Amino acid sequence: MQALRKTFAAACEQGDFRLVHHSIQRHHLHLIVEADGQDALSRGMRSLGTRIALAVQRVFEVSGRILEGAYHTHILRTPREARHALRYVLLNARKHFRELRGEAPPVRMDECSSGRWFEGWKRPLPASRAGPREVGLARTWLLSTGWRRHGLIDPAAVPGS
Repeated sequence: MQALRKTFAAACEQGDFRLVHHSIQRHHLHLIVEADGQDALSRGMRSLGTRIALAVQRVFEVSGRILEGAYHTHILRTPREARHALRYVLLNARKHFRELRGEAPPVRMDECSSGRWFEGWKRPLPASRAGPREVGLARTWLLSTGWRRHGLIDPAAVPGS
């Protein structure tokens, strides 16, 4: 986790590419990024993928291919869609908890997400913001302001329910 946080902090703002939010899962990552066009997205994702692979190789002392396949792109177009994506990414651990245990998870900050940097919670959650910021500030209207048209995000929500 610490290695990925350092990687994200080093790569979160690269001019025309920004990592805005993330959630680290057991076998995959969820990322919300902003890019100033397709070329910026391709370059930014390639750079971020390389950094992630190097961090994983260093931590687990392995070599060879780490990231399998390409990333999935979905362009967010509406405030509702942006809010849904933020909710899904930041609360994804709650979704998996419910799927595994069949019960509502406790309401707490997911330490494997960028939720501690998120400023749109309906109610505050205790979380440490120690260390370098690991996500960039959203610059698009949609991810900075637009999504709020549909309300702040409840940290007790479970995506997909």
